[in-house]
Amino acid sequence: MQITVIGPGAMGLLFGGKLAACADVSLIGSNEGNLKEINSKGVTIKSSFGDETVTRMVPAYRGGSRKEPADVVMLFTKAYQIRDVLNENRGLIGPDTLLLTLQNGAGHDRVMREFADSAHVLIGTTKQGSYRESASVIVNSGLGETVFGGASTAGEQAPERGRLEELRDLFERAGFPCAVSDNIRYEVWNKLMINASSSVLSGILQVVQGYVAENENAWLVCEDLIREICAAAAGEGAVFDPEQQIARVRAHLKNAPNGYTSIYADLKYGRKTEADFICGAVVRAANDNGLRVPVQETILRLVHAMEAR
Repeated sequence: MQITVIGPGAMGLLFGGKLAACADVSLIGSNEGNLKEINSKGVTIKSSFGDETVTRMVPAYRGGSRKEPADVVMLFTKAYQIRDVLNENRGLIGPDTLLLTLQNGAGHDRVMREFADSAHVLIGTTKQGSYRESASVIVNSGLGETVFGGASTAGEQAPERGRLEELRDLFERAGFPCAVSDNIRYEVWNKLMINASSSVLSGILQVVQGYVAENENAWLVCEDLIREICAAAAGEGAVFDPEQQIARVRAHLKNAPNGYTSIYADLKYGRKTEADFICGAVVRAANDNGLRVPVQETILRLVHAMEAR
């Protein structure tokens, strides 16, 4: 199977490096220095769990330079870069190419459908973790399950189940616990529940995650956000009990009180965030079903105001 990974950051190198053990993998990036190091040194994967270090040679190319369609194109860029990178790399997308994203947030498939039909767009989540030591060296810091499935809705053509199972088997052989979901939107919204509530709040407040649960005012806002997420998700067929989700998020914050989120780091260091695919995804889903989510709307505006500083 030919797999092209767009975005050779920490997660792209993790998946690209491990999948290269049992597939024909290539990487696509934009940083010439990083690409040169990957091509000369290979991709080195260390482990936080005491396993041996592995180095594999995985060819890395500049965006737009590859014209042969791949069997699978995996996206590991920032969510707001999806349209640009797919447009630049249209040559990788043939009539049978599967597009797969495991990026944080939701709504990626809206953009991906500009480049492939419903039978070839896959969305998912992963509990794998990775951080980067250098351009070509990463540390695998989480070993959780990866779940993916078709993004088609009722009445649309769904991806062939056989191809999904073939891809799942490949992930398993590469060392990624993996499952195919018949209700992948539920899995995506389940992960978004934390990202679009406590995570974005900790970013705006510039505090550790635990502060959101400890501070009365922050927690009241978080509860409002969770209730709005549940209402928006129901419109997409993902039904959650708001009180159960409030308890789940609170337990998560108490178990990992000192953690910092990517949106915290992006706002701290003046980078553009993925808020349009986190809070923005909630707002769009609600609007599609005639709902208003005013707290999410306000949070999204605050993030964009902070980005503009």
